[in-house]
Amino acid sequence: MNDAPSSTERNGHPTPSAMDRLTCVIPAGGVGSRLWPLSRANAPKFLLDLTGSGDSLLRATWMRLAPLAPADRVMVVTGAAHRSSVTRQLPELLEENLVTESEPKDSSAAIGLAAALLELRDPDAILGSFAADHVIRGEVLFQRAVKTAVQAADRGLIATIGIHPGHPSTAFGYIACGAARDDIAPFDVHDVSEFVEKPDEATAARYLESGKYLWNAGMFIAKATVLLEQMAESQPEMVAALREIAAAWHTERGAQVRERLWPTLPKIAIDYTVAEPAAAAGRMVCVAAHFEWDDVGDFASVANLLTRGRTSDLAVLGDGAQVLSDASSGIVVSESDRLVALVGVDDMVVVDTADVLLVTSKSRAQDVKGLVNRMKITGGGHLL
Repeated sequence: MNDAPSSTERNGHPTPSAMDRLTCVIPAGGVGSRLWPLSRANAPKFLLDLTGSGDSLLRATWMRLAPLAPADRVMVVTGAAHRSSVTRQLPELLEENLVTESEPKDSSAAIGLAAALLELRDPDAILGSFAADHVIRGEVLFQRAVKTAVQAADRGLIATIGIHPGHPSTAFGYIACGAARDDIAPFDVHDVSEFVEKPDEATAARYLESGKYLWNAGMFIAKATVLLEQMAESQPEMVAALREIAAAWHTERGAQVRERLWPTLPKIAIDYTVAEPAAAAGRMVCVAAHFEWDDVGDFASVANLLTRGRTSDLAVLGDGAQVLSDASSGIVVSESDRLVALVGVDDMVVVDTADVLLVTSKSRAQDVKGLVNRMKITGGGHLL
């Protein structure tokens, strides 16, 4: 791929290359309720170190994107309550590139607002959205996939990055790949036939065997204007409001306009406003990537990351964690000074915090979210 600046001119100046028009947007939202009680409203999972690396998932995302875009072309969209935590973890983040939401409105509003701000800065701006709470290993392969996706976006397409599945996971959504797009790259780029919700185990096994399905990593790369135009086909009022908010963002009326319009926006994921309709219309392509990826959706995922998939091992997370184990496996996460002792138990999940002790199994790790939902109803919200 050639990322050299184009020889065409705009306003008497050489047109910047596609990569030079890329702004990386990091949506940093969501509590990560399947990781409760470690992840909570005031300390969501993107602010935590879940890999034992010494860096939070947010900080690791920032460093992963640094080779693709300088600091002035990296934007973070997060809740107002997390503003100080984000700026503390990302001191390089420019003030004008920190976008705060007064209340969570899901990914369409968050990414759509970033797109509306970017198209005002540059009508040809390319947006790449990369979640703040994913773990990726194989950063050269990641960079290669992003550059290929940017090439597709520069042609007016909406691109996503799919991950070759390593096992028949029921925790991820899937992308069904269609015809190869040799006009974009000699390999690994396909039209998207459809997006599939999290399947059951038998269906996931069929997907893996077919070789035609990839894990949906939730990464989207498109020209900002193209993304908004696609979103407007199903949500015209939402896009009009986002553009009005963006137009007033740096004016004296900015806060007033946000206060009036933001609460009216629907809570809807970008999968439904952009990805699925773009695929149905033939405007979506997928770059099939070969790096290791996980969205760290539950404690079973954390355990697998820490042990590199060795299910017979016991993973331990937490500064100063005291764990005594005999013939046991799973994961222990400790934020207390208590000794956690396990004898003869397999695939256990033990999370010990100052005010909550969670005990479950890796096979039921996804069900923690249901427990959190019950606590909201029964008056346990102070622990969330």
